[in-house]
Amino acid sequence: MKNPILIYLTAILLSTGHFLQAQKQYLSQKTDIEPQIDGLLNDQAWEKAQWINEFTQRSPYEGNSPSQKTIFKILYDDDFIYVGIRAFDDEPQKIERQLSRRDNLQGDYAGITFDSYNDKRTGFQFRISAVGVKADAVISNDGSNTDRNWDPIWYGKTNIDDKGWTAEMKIPLTQLRFSSEEEQTWGLQLTRYIYRLEEEIQWQLIPKEATGWVSEFGQLKGIKNIEPKKEASLTPYAVTSLDQFQKEPDNPFKDKGYKLKLNGGVNGKFGITNNLTLDMAINPDFGQVEADPSQVNLTAYETFYSEKRPFFIEGSNIMNFRLMPMGNFMTDNLFYSRRIGGRPHYSPDLADNEYSESPQNTSILGALKLTGKTKDGWSVGILESVTQKEFATIENGNEGRLENIEPLTNYFLSRVERDFNEGNTMLGGMFTATNRKIDATQLEYLHTGAYTGGVNFKHFWQDKKYVFEARSTFSHIVGSEEAITRTQESSTHYFQRPDANHLYLDSTRNSLTGYGSSMMFAKMGKGNIKYALFLNMKSPELNMNDMGYQREADHISELFWIQYRILEPVAMFRSFYFNVNQWEVHDFNGTRLTTGGNYGIGLQLKNYWHINFGTSFNLERLSKTALFGGPYLKIPHNVNNWVSISSDSRKKFRISFGGSSNSVGSEKTDYYNTWMNLRYKPHEMIDLSLNPSISFNNNNLQYVSQESFNNEHVYIMGHLDQTTLRMSFRANISLTPNLSIQYWGQPFISAGKYDAFKRITDPRANKYSDRFHVFRNNEINYNSNDEAYAIDHDADGTVDYNIDKPDFNIMDFISNLVIRWEYTPGSAVYLVWTQNRSGDDGKGTFNFSDNTSDLFNISPYNVFLIKATYRFSLN
Repeated sequence: MKNPILIYLTAILLSTGHFLQAQKQYLSQKTDIEPQIDGLLNDQAWEKAQWINEFTQRSPYEGNSPSQKTIFKILYDDDFIYVGIRAFDDEPQKIERQLSRRDNLQGDYAGITFDSYNDKRTGFQFRISAVGVKADAVISNDGSNTDRNWDPIWYGKTNIDDKGWTAEMKIPLTQLRFSSEEEQTWGLQLTRYIYRLEEEIQWQLIPKEATGWVSEFGQLKGIKNIEPKKEASLTPYAVTSLDQFQKEPDNPFKDKGYKLKLNGGVNGKFGITNNLTLDMAINPDFGQVEADPSQVNLTAYETFYSEKRPFFIEGSNIMNFRLMPMGNFMTDNLFYSRRIGGRPHYSPDLADNEYSESPQNTSILGALKLTGKTKDGWSVGILESVTQKEFATIENGNEGRLENIEPLTNYFLSRVERDFNEGNTMLGGMFTATNRKIDATQLEYLHTGAYTGGVNFKHFWQDKKYVFEARSTFSHIVGSEEAITRTQESSTHYFQRPDANHLYLDSTRNSLTGYGSSMMFAKMGKGNIKYALFLNMKSPELNMNDMGYQREADHISELFWIQYRILEPVAMFRSFYFNVNQWEVHDFNGTRLTTGGNYGIGLQLKNYWHINFGTSFNLERLSKTALFGGPYLKIPHNVNNWVSISSDSRKKFRISFGGSSNSVGSEKTDYYNTWMNLRYKPHEMIDLSLNPSISFNNNNLQYVSQESFNNEHVYIMGHLDQTTLRMSFRANISLTPNLSIQYWGQPFISAGKYDAFKRITDPRANKYSDRFHVFRNNEINYNSNDEAYAIDHDADGTVDYNIDKPDFNIMDFISNLVIRWEYTPGSAVYLVWTQNRSGDDGKGTFNFSDNTSDLFNISPYNVFLIKATYRFSLN
């Protein structure tokens, strides 16, 4: 009879397959001969290292043997790490060869990731495609964050032959961070992706149910007697640009129809220690960065734009401090880098015969950024930036003057976080300071100083199956009485709301101090079910909008999320998940603002198509912003449905389409959107995509204006019929891995027409129709000469106030053409052409033919520029 204890232990091990994945080790060898990086792997140096295979399939079938064999070697010397990978393929003609820009890998690829800190949280990733396109990233927080804008200097070549393909890498030790110990132990992971099978294989298998990523790596051993390296480089740039626009003979700033500009600056990267890097920029230029997409914002909130400037993107993970630690439920963050170098705050008033010229963006005089992680587990991020005092030049043909539109401003940020308990416990903090030197009366509405800070705590247990996280923030702003009053009245706060019994607008204040906090408990790994509970609050006075981003204050919310997922293909599905969310929001007075929830389903079929759909709902809710500073307005319940379908992404022609509908429980209020993405790769070098979308917005309670009658506030609303069309076209042509041509263009048309004007009478009435009074024909009259509506509020035959006609047609066409050549690692030349056509009128009607004709009749504003950079290594 077999031993029952042995049978029992074997059953336990088989039922917990994750623990069968012993940590693998690779023993690297030192070489005295530097291999030639040509992708052939036939140098004598490689004979010293041993080939290792032992790869395991992670996707689609976790734990299975790979469909194709993969082997690798690792060598090192005093200055470099060398990696050789042989990716066998019994059908080499099917290896997917797709050229693309750096960091945008397409087709077959392989790569290596080092945890050279050996902190089980941070990884330096290097990948290369079968045709030699490179990609790199810094992974932090054990896989929670991936910074793909990190662009280290390294070398890689590939070769395709009758056995498959090979990759050869040469990675300078200056690009890695490690200790000064005599013998190194690093975390190590190698991966390969087989495009035609959507198959991912790994050397050290990381189970799909694992919560961590870097903490699951294998080990690299054998590296001895190497010295930590400090990177030092300078990259100056020079740029010349030509602005071309329609001549305006009477406008002294546009009388020639062109402007020629020369500019220059320098970027630098210096290793303060092996673990801390100082990035600096003097007069940085972002002329090659793609423009923001057009949109119409009819809400009270500020539009959020994603960061696109390389200096601020790289290393942004460590400087990120979101108030809500996970998910997209809130975008509140102590640091919103678009504040630095944004559009000047003030626009001067002009007389009828005056013209002005103002900078589109505030100039960044200089910026310093110190980032890294010490061997003791301290993650550090420090940012210091100064923006220039800006002026508008104003002329009337006879004389001119300068008017200050932006003060000299200093932005400072510091972020620290410490790992404990092998990365299972983290404690950190962040502080920001914004200081403005205001010496012009018209700028006294800005804060002279704004300070925010926060602390965060995070703890994992049971092999990172469970996690608890807590965050707390504060803000303190100072300024003139005008500045603090404007802040209290802003859409973030609305202290002036007449029904806000717990708020008080104090026009004599010179400062405002607020606080916020959040907590999260979650099960994020091990098994098919994940869930999380979030609690969040922001005091009415919290304000992070000088260096951060915050939409609203006076907020207490609860959110519960649960997900069921399958970890292996089953039946007709390659993957499947089902999410359910529930939320509730109150203000600090205890008033319930909204209760809602949603479900979402996402799946991939065996034919590689993806389908996502779901429904969300809100019960009858109170809106703080619908009346732009007025009382809460009761909004009927709404139901939102969405769906998206995507075809097999491996094919040359791909199609995705979907849409959403939002129906509000009231007459004439709904929203519909439909979109499509067409992508075609006619050649391995060419990638084309077209993204049309159209939306229809019918809102019966769209804010129009605030008027006064008998010393009382009157809130005017209207029914809005809005149609918005946008169509983005993108073409990427990669001639080589280092030479590419990119084009992006987007025509945008949005037309909105108002009718059924009304005034709010009882904003919280139980019956929807009792909340407003629709103006009758004898109470409202349109004057076409003044383009305004005259309103007789009390129907006594006398006009009491006028409102401007709010109808609009907004038309934009934005395009960028960028030719980029990285002629040597870290050095590049850019040829750029941007064009912008922008116009608006008050027609309010959507007609594709007429609107398109109007758009392309607008005179374009063209910018042509040439930018060249060259990296000088100072090592």
